[in-house]
Amino acid sequence: MGYLSAITLLWAFSFSLIGVYLAGQVDAWFSVLTRVALAALVFLPFLRKQHLYPKLAVKLMVVGAFQLGLMYCFYYQSFLYLSVPEVLLFTIFTPVYVTLIYDLLHRQFSAWYLITAAIAVLGAAVIKFEGINENFIIGFFIVQGANLCFAIGQVGYKRIMEQEKAELPQHTVFGLFYLGAICVALPMFLLFGNLDKLPTTNTQWGILIYLGIIASGLGYFIWNKGATLVNAGALAIMNNALVPAGLIVNIVIWNRDVDYLRLIIGGVIIMASLWVNEAWVKRKVELARL
Repeated sequence: MGYLSAITLLWAFSFSLIGVYLAGQVDAWFSVLTRVALAALVFLPFLRKQHLYPKLAVKLMVVGAFQLGLMYCFYYQSFLYLSVPEVLLFTIFTPVYVTLIYDLLHRQFSAWYLITAAIAVLGAAVIKFEGINENFIIGFFIVQGANLCFAIGQVGYKRIMEQEKAELPQHTVFGLFYLGAICVALPMFLLFGNLDKLPTTNTQWGILIYLGIIASGLGYFIWNKGATLVNAGALAIMNNALVPAGLIVNIVIWNRDVDYLRLIIGGVIIMASLWVNEAWVKRKVELARL
């Protein structure tokens, strides 16, 4: 949980940085390509031949293509239709996707995990259920595309690592994850990119560099490594922790109007779902599988 909690705090800033400084100002396809390319530069030097073989390489590249490449393509477009709080609101369905995909890969259905995920969804909905703009339908489905890709990627990575040898140093193969993302981001930029909307200020370049090296480069490795250390229920719940974290960043830095009562109540519900998962559901599922 420590890995996931740390990256939740790190990623809490990403929503606002993108929504305030990049969306509508910098070409979304260029932003996506820049982030994944910089992230790749962080981990490609760590690749080790002795840990690479074709089957694993393909799997990691496919996971990266979904979780980072396709997810970012949807994610950045969503800010053209929705505000930062609305994007945060629509991410509350990710835990459901995580739970269902994990069960599908294991050819089983753990209703208990789905219950804990649903409780977390309720908590996030309490926090950010409010009026939305006229583009909400389009924006909603774009964000769901991002949520689904993110869920497929992190659950896929968790599954791959479960099938690999425990002693595999994950950082020696993770560069392939970013290569898979580039395989999506580069063609999308070449097809749809707008060269007239490249970054024009040091602030925009600085944010892209930060998002690429820190938020994407270090963030996705630590998040995915953390995903391999927890059960599906905890992973689903931590996906929703981004909602209150992102809102707190908005409150403190950008002074967004927030219903404090809803924030507190929703946060308590999310924490309760995490407690239920760790103290009760996890033990119940493990006993059922013996």
